Amino acid sequence: MMSTIELGDIEVNVIRKDIKNVHLSVYPPNGAVRMSAPKHMKLDTLRVFAISKLEWIKQERRKLREQEREAPREFLDRESHFVWGERRLLKIEEADAPAQATVRGKQLFLQVRPGTDDERRQAIIAKWYRDQVRQAAPALIAKWERKIGVQVSRVFVQKMKTRWGSCNPQSRNIRLNSELAKKPPGCLEYIVVHELVHLLEPTHSARFQRLMDQFMPHWRSWRDELNRAPLAHEQWTY
Repeated sequence: MMSTIELGDIEVNVIRKDIKNVHLSVYPPNGAVRMSAPKHMKLDTLRVFAISKLEWIKQERRKLREQEREAPREFLDRESHFVWGERRLLKIEEADAPAQATVRGKQLFLQVRPGTDDERRQAIIAKWYRDQVRQAAPALIAKWERKIGVQVSRVFVQKMKTRWGSCNPQSRNIRLNSELAKKPPGCLEYIVVHELVHLLEPTHSARFQRLMDQFMPHWRSWRDELNRAPLAHEQWTY
């Protein structure tokens, strides 16, 4: 069941869940605010919490609204695509062979069968981005498992619209956004560290930040780099 808290012109959608702590999030593209809250907490208590976070909410909404966005992609020759933070020009090659994408020099080559439509081209590229993250993530996870002293059960890679990664401390599973393959490699490493630290501290508390400072002293620089990178062009839903 969803409730709403109004803070002036800002609406906070409250979703009750079987959780222990309150989680407040601001979502792209226009800064919709959502609060996940324990089922037993009263709405008045949650309103006080939201008011205490009002300046942070406003700051996050401003950052999202000012952030650059990618232009819609049509998957045509010489269209720009980002691969690990580098701009690549798309080159379409038609062949009676299985579809594939590869990087050659400064170009992203997409091999498709003749007559392949834009939707199918998009799906091929999306799978290729997922595969890039799947290939890069295991070595990073193994490296940081040793440093942090934790162990991940399973890793999932998928396209996510509202977050770069997530962690379930109970199952010890983490999820990584396939869009990270478009960003500089350090962004993926930062998200891996972020999610692994959540195995020690589930919330974004002062302790979480101290742990991040301990294991990755320059993590804020990578967070800022990720926030500066263009958002994908999406039809956003919540």
